[in-house]
Amino acid sequence: MDEELKAFLDAKFHIAPIEGPDKVCSLEDAIRNHVRPGQSIHIANKSGAIFFQLLREFWGQRPNFTLISATMSAYLLALLRGNLIKKAIITFAGDSYPAPGPNPLVQKAYISDSVALENWTMLTLTQRLLAGAMGWEFIPTRSLIGSSMEEENREDFKVIDSPFGTGQKTGLLRALRPDITLVHGLASDRSGNIILPFPLGNDAFGAWASREGVIATVEHIVPTDYIRSHNHLVRIPSYMVKAVSEAPYGAHPGGLSNIGIPQFEGYYDDYEFITMVRDASMNENKFMGFIHDWILSLHNQTEYLEKLGKDRLRYLKEKAKPHSWVVETMAAVPSVDFPGESNSLERMVIAGSRYIADLCKAKGYKTILAGVGLANLAAWMAAYRLKDEKVDVDLVAEIGMFGYLPRPSDPNIFGMHHLPTCKMLNNIETALGVLAGGSSSNCLGVLGAAQVDKFGNGNSTKVPHVFYIVGSGGANDVASGCREAVVFASAGRERLLDQVPYITFPGNNVTTLITDVGIFEKLNGKDTFTLTGYIPYGTAIREDEAIKGIKRLMGWDCEVAPQLKKIDLPSYEEKMMIRLFDPQGLYTKV
Repeated sequence: MDEELKAFLDAKFHIAPIEGPDKVCSLEDAIRNHVRPGQSIHIANKSGAIFFQLLREFWGQRPNFTLISATMSAYLLALLRGNLIKKAIITFAGDSYPAPGPNPLVQKAYISDSVALENWTMLTLTQRLLAGAMGWEFIPTRSLIGSSMEEENREDFKVIDSPFGTGQKTGLLRALRPDITLVHGLASDRSGNIILPFPLGNDAFGAWASREGVIATVEHIVPTDYIRSHNHLVRIPSYMVKAVSEAPYGAHPGGLSNIGIPQFEGYYDDYEFITMVRDASMNENKFMGFIHDWILSLHNQTEYLEKLGKDRLRYLKEKAKPHSWVVETMAAVPSVDFPGESNSLERMVIAGSRYIADLCKAKGYKTILAGVGLANLAAWMAAYRLKDEKVDVDLVAEIGMFGYLPRPSDPNIFGMHHLPTCKMLNNIETALGVLAGGSSSNCLGVLGAAQVDKFGNGNSTKVPHVFYIVGSGGANDVASGCREAVVFASAGRERLLDQVPYITFPGNNVTTLITDVGIFEKLNGKDTFTLTGYIPYGTAIREDEAIKGIKRLMGWDCEVAPQLKKIDLPSYEEKMMIRLFDPQGLYTKV
């Protein structure tokens, strides 16, 4: 009986090492069989290989796609150059590396109205996709209320009084369902159970919400046994997947982390390549040259990798290793002038970092969520200052990074050097919706903006009908959700305005403005800023001269505090820290 029972158990309950329908195919066939003109296409993450194949298949056809993507930058701008989209549902459009900034291709599309640019935020776009995945008609949010996006997106966003009588306002976002999602993962079995890399960013919500399913590329095709042994990392189930293709380095020029699966190698973002794309995009003919040389003249990912070359790919793998930042830092040190006089941007960041550290201690903040650029440098320096003082405060980044300690050499807030230091890796909804804006949030927001007005309203989106900047990204979510926000902006009448022409984020929670000439605070319950401290241009500048100079750089007649503070110049250690974080001056070069 025992032998008979054992045989029955083996036969009946055996789990096959490879299971499910085989959906593995060439990337060319995947696109040809499942993408058609007029679709709304969600690009979920760094998906270079699958995106390049999409361009090869549809270039010159005017397919009138609708793009749904958190960002439209770098190679994604080829959609504009090739007239492939009629609409972009985005949170950011422009140059993202080395620093956020406007791009002429986006500007041309905006002014000509050849592509409809629909502006959302990192959190609200993710929430709309989550609602679509859950089968809800709408989902509540704390973001957008009081911004220009509230009116601009009135067909898909409503503000209502709380149905529970609390007297509060609630935003309602219409659910969003793409037709199809393109995604690049770390691994999948042949039937399409997909492991995504961490941090998750906008996660798999768009994949879950897609009406017609998912087309995926992955670094590795693995047995179903492997998927089962790593089931805690699987984010997309096979029944949602139409096709899967093996595409090594499929995130390039983006990077891909191997956190959770160390037996597979990760690779770093290819900053040199991304910079080449950005430089080419400044001129339409040069950008067309890039598109031809790196996309259209190549037939597939194999030819693309051959063109990149083994040395470059090996370098990107080496750079992604946990301690490579030490080598990079030591290589950068000889060209860094640590004792040299600080410039205006460095003085702004350092003054702001001191302010942020003092604010955390005074008000007991436990987390800091910073935006990209000078804001994140200031937050980083504040975090290390607090760490030295044994004050427990964790850094958060919007793509799902919590408790990280930034490494020197790469000032990019999402740089892979920082990932091994994280205490938790999750997604945008967790970072922006819970850690920054949730009921238990104890978070200080630190943001940058192209324009700020006397009320603390910030604009990083556009001057309507005149100029497109970049969009909100997560700025609106941070300003709307955090308990308090500090904003960084360089002084100048075109930047410090009486009233911004477009409100990317409202100033209700913005209490402080840090500039390269002074610090402004909202005092005594006022809703406008007062100058409370000035940053001297030189060691001997007088207070009255500083005030006159500052007022000439402002678009409103600002009040001055009776006891104006003179901000101390940076110490040697502070200059050393900021120059270690940004040795090339990507953010701090004047």
